[in-house]
Amino acid sequence: MGRILHDVTVLDLTRQFCTALSGAFLADFGARVIRVDLLPSAGPEPTGRWNHEADLIHRNKLSVAINASTPRGREVFAALAAKVDVILTDWQRDELAALGVDYAKVSGTRPDVIFARLSGFGPKGPDQDLPVIDELAAARTGAMPILPQPGQPPVYTGAGAMHATGMLAFGILTALLHRMQSGEGQEVDVSLFGANMYSSALDLQAFLAIGHGDRLLNPISRLDVSNPMSGSVYRSADGRWVTLTMPDTDRWWPAFSAMVGLDANDARFDTHEKRTAVNRLALIGELEERFSRRPAGEWRRMFQEKQLSADIIEQFDYPAHDPAAYANRYIMELDHPSFGKVKTLGFPIWASDSPARLESLAPCAGQHTDQVLHELLGYSRETLHELVDAGVLA
Repeated sequence: MGRILHDVTVLDLTRQFCTALSGAFLADFGARVIRVDLLPSAGPEPTGRWNHEADLIHRNKLSVAINASTPRGREVFAALAAKVDVILTDWQRDELAALGVDYAKVSGTRPDVIFARLSGFGPKGPDQDLPVIDELAAARTGAMPILPQPGQPPVYTGAGAMHATGMLAFGILTALLHRMQSGEGQEVDVSLFGANMYSSALDLQAFLAIGHGDRLLNPISRLDVSNPMSGSVYRSADGRWVTLTMPDTDRWWPAFSAMVGLDANDARFDTHEKRTAVNRLALIGELEERFSRRPAGEWRRMFQEKQLSADIIEQFDYPAHDPAAYANRYIMELDHPSFGKVKTLGFPIWASDSPARLESLAPCAGQHTDQVLHELLGYSRETLHELVDAGVLA
């Protein structure tokens, strides 16, 4: 069976990690993704060190190197843009217009083109042309000040950018389905501002509904959570943190109290209201002391035995060695042609009949220039050599 996106050609005009990764996701499922490297800045990667970032975000892609500062280079660029199904970009709109690859110009030649762009703050409004920088978008979202413990500086997580990766790929697929039904192309915009809002969707939706409250606007101490058994963390004997997610305390209390060594009928904690309101601080104190008695590994074993909704907060070394991560191809081991055995992130989407595949690592700049321009534009070998000699292509 052919790859599910085998008949889709994407022009990758990206600089941001998350936008480029959207293109890689499409390529993983068979799309022909052509990355444009602009000359004269495009060139070979420095030797001696594995460019692990490029091999993640540009896997399965082709590369064409064009000198768009020349009139002939801009002609080649525009001709290439007119032949693809999707243009994926995070470039500024005035830059795209100057190169003749903005939506207005490309759609005039190719009305059914899908023009998908990552923006900073959306395609409309006063901030539509601000830079595409995730930390600036996150700063306006409202989540950064409530993440740390009280008195600490705001925390930037980068979660919004990763939300944008999937949103942009999803937007492209829905636009392609629309085109299959109507024959029409369209613009798709995913903003870092919007993606960051959705990275905090639960809290922001609550604020929109309630409109006030210190707990929605200010950081909360881990000792001031409203439910000691949900959204709370406790330090274990070896310094690692236990996290509990049991909002319905009536359901979990009998097994949980037995595990930590509390009497289920303790009069201080024998109702949900007592556990979460009347004697909340007393329960937090008890749990602080009891979780400090055992190392994290023992607590995880006990959580699993009693099937409790709780676990240990891990560092990156956990998924890097987790058998489940390899069984599901979230992490893969590769035989890199230059660096031997390496580990890399794999595929976050599992499909039983049309799985993602790793066909190739990131290309060198211009590696596929001749192939792509010959196949898509019909350029002869003589024309290609002429353009290379003139400094238009590489």
